Amino acid sequence: MSLEQSWLRRYGASRASLRKQLLTGILVPLALIGLVGAWSLYDQAFDAANRAYDRTLLASAKTISEQIDVQGYDAAARIRALVPFSALEAFQNDNQSRIFYRVSGPDGSTVSGYADLPVWQGSVPDRPNYDSLVDFYDDRYQGVAVRVAALLQPVVGPDGRGMALIQVAETLELRKAMARQLLTDSLWRHAVLALVVGAVVVLVVQRVTRPVRQLSADLDARPEGDLSPLSAEDAPREMLPLIDATNTVMARLQHLLEHQKRFVRDASHQLRTPLAVLKVQVQSARRGDLPSELALAEIAATVERATELANRMLSLARIEQLRHQGDSEVTEASDEVRAVALDLAPLIAERRIDFDIHTESAPVRAHAWMLQELTRNLLHNAVRHTPPNGRLTVRLVWEGNTMVLTIDDDGPGISAELAARLFQPFSAGDERRGSGLGLTICREITNALGGSVSVNNRVEGDRVSGLTATVRLPMPSRLRNGAP
Repeated sequence: MSLEQSWLRRYGASRASLRKQLLTGILVPLALIGLVGAWSLYDQAFDAANRAYDRTLLASAKTISEQIDVQGYDAAARIRALVPFSALEAFQNDNQSRIFYRVSGPDGSTVSGYADLPVWQGSVPDRPNYDSLVDFYDDRYQGVAVRVAALLQPVVGPDGRGMALIQVAETLELRKAMARQLLTDSLWRHAVLALVVGAVVVLVVQRVTRPVRQLSADLDARPEGDLSPLSAEDAPREMLPLIDATNTVMARLQHLLEHQKRFVRDASHQLRTPLAVLKVQVQSARRGDLPSELALAEIAATVERATELANRMLSLARIEQLRHQGDSEVTEASDEVRAVALDLAPLIAERRIDFDIHTESAPVRAHAWMLQELTRNLLHNAVRHTPPNGRLTVRLVWEGNTMVLTIDDDGPGISAELAARLFQPFSAGDERRGSGLGLTICREITNALGGSVSVNNRVEGDRVSGLTATVRLPMPSRLRNGAP
């Protein structure tokens, strides 16, 4: 099964194709325009047929007028007409339409023709199209629609003078036939145009979507796990945003995949050692190599280190998850810092540390858990390295558009060799007292929040007087712009 057939089987039943949408969007309006145009064209063709055949009606009326004479003058005039049928044969040269006429005198009486033909009740137009006193109108005669020409014809003779009304009516078969013929010719042309447009749309869509089908085929042919960027040099300009967005998503997926692989690799490597040690300790306790109390203490210490390591690695995984959840809500950092300090208060009191904390209101865009984890790791390290009766200071202030958190301790500081790899995973100064992931977690959190973290020796004179950890996080943009 080809890629296109597979795609059609999967999505064709529920999604309209681009080709179908374009054909519908173009041909339906074109058909509606054609119908409206056909209706308008029929009216125009019928008007044109009326104008053409109205000349024939006028000619018929003038021919009849030549067969009229008069006796008497004005109101006393008597109109006489002798109109043989042969006088109208020249204008009735087909079997489709019929012609009727009526000649009336000044008093409205019928002189000749069809007496039941309705008498003209209109008026001559102010600006007639012909050099005659004629009015054209539509009427019905014997239940049939007719077109009528009413001609006011002055009649002058040796014996009198008067005004005759000559009405000539014609059925509409010829006019309608002419209009239908014009309409049929137009509809055929419109249908041919619609077919040509449809064929062009199909061909254009086929050609335009060729890069999409090629890109789909390339993706389908890729080996599993290949998240390298897409390369579509021949793609149209409109596809470039989609390709760029796809490459961005694939880069994120590649990052997540690498992070997952690294996490699994590091977890398997780091957990293997404490589990192996725990296995040896359990075997030793079973053999009775050590007193039970001492063996249980060593086992408890190993379990505690393994638990801490697992928790720290889970924290790293959670940071990566929160990083890809989008922008967080604005959180008050001072509340989270003071909450962590309160949690660690028993440990601080146990070591009799002189603890001082000063915080200002510091709203930052960050998940509360991230701020707590960042503060807990830095403060816990500071408490652990501060000697008994030492001094520990926590300050949270604003410097311009940056929140600055500093933690100063009275510890021994760090060596140059350790400082070079301080934020690398599993780089604890004392592997027996930590997992080596605390500062790595801090760095990952600050990177996710667009900030930075640093740990440096505090030097007074020619000696190291302690360690200073500094965290810098940006102010939320809405606060930076003055929004409440």
